[in-house]
Amino acid sequence: MKSQIETHFSLRDRVAVVTGAGSGIGQETVLTLARAGAHVVGVDRDADACRRTSALADAENLSCEFKTVDVSDRDQVIDCGQSVLANQGRVDVWANIAGILQYDLIVDIAPEDVLNIIAVNQLGVLWGIASAAKVMKNGGSIVSIASAGGEMPFPRLAAYGMTKAAVMQLTRTAALELGEHGIRVNAIAPGFVDTPMVAANFIKPDGTIDLEKRAEHFATRSQQSPIRATGEPIDIALAVLYLASDSSRFMTGQILRPNGGAFYG
Repeated sequence: MKSQIETHFSLRDRVAVVTGAGSGIGQETVLTLARAGAHVVGVDRDADACRRTSALADAENLSCEFKTVDVSDRDQVIDCGQSVLANQGRVDVWANIAGILQYDLIVDIAPEDVLNIIAVNQLGVLWGIASAAKVMKNGGSIVSIASAGGEMPFPRLAAYGMTKAAVMQLTRTAALELGEHGIRVNAIAPGFVDTPMVAANFIKPDGTIDLEKRAEHFATRSQQSPIRATGEPIDIALAVLYLASDSSRFMTGQILRPNGGAFYG
């Protein structure tokens, strides 16, 4: 590979914060950005999940550290950013990956569940952007995870969908506010991706996976794609890498849609 291309995608000597680092897209993003040369601070409210990601990073001798932070708590997120800046001297990338999903019909969903989804998926991104803006002293890149579910309707995902639509609008507003400081702000709206978050569709009451139901679910989802594909966490992590790196220096306020063609924007 030509060195110029490697340079465009390199994160060497940069510091990245990744929320939702304990599993799924967040975990894969931690590993991908670290493989690209960044020192990555992985953030998750589940300390055990952080330890699992840490073990994967250690196995590859990647430069990572982990913090237990609840992204729905503004003070914790702001303190996290300040701590990273104090310890590392810089923050160049902030990836808001943390999210939760719950299946409920509109008529059935409980208020406390709606507020919980908003607190993580929507306010967690808001606090992440705010924290990043305070500590990115030499410009930087903020990347947030939205969803195709924020652009097209899915039964039983109303609360989830409205928070992801909010992330897209927040991204555009933040891009306008922070551009003068050299900070780019973009979002990614994935289609269906194989992560632990979607496993509720095929988990048995005893906690094991119903393999037949899982296969049926993935077959249905793949039919929504013209290329008959569903996503893997690495597909989204590589999109985060693009937006985090200099290869996307002319991109801000945009929504990338790695969704297999299920929705065209």
